[in-house]
Amino acid sequence: MATTREKPKPYQNRIELLQGTLDMLILQTLQWGAQHGYGISQALRIRSGDVLQVETGSLYPALHRLERQGWVRSEWKQTDSNQRAKYYRITATGKKQLASDHGRWQQMVAAIGAIMTGELESGEP
Repeated sequence: MATTREKPKPYQNRIELLQGTLDMLILQTLQWGAQHGYGISQALRIRSGDVLQVETGSLYPALHRLERQGWVRSEWKQTDSNQRAKYYRITATGKKQLASDHGRWQQMVAAIGAIMTGELESGEP
């Protein structure tokens, strides 16, 4: 029996797109291992070549939202510099969400690319 791959749902509005993109980036960062908030923001900054700089006013509400949704879990630990910090890790549900978000993101990148190059999905101009 052949299975069809579900097409990811499109983003409904600008806020959903922005939150969804930040959520996806945070979840991807946590795929590399548990991290505290500052570590997440630094990983995003470094991996993006200093293009993406996520401020605490955006990062922590996103982390709390992800935790409420069950996509991340947190626990208090000591940092390498002996400071107490909340460390976040991705859950199994979060990994599934990341896969879904990544599919939506790829769909959006393809759509924007088609607009920017003037090509239709079929490859025709």
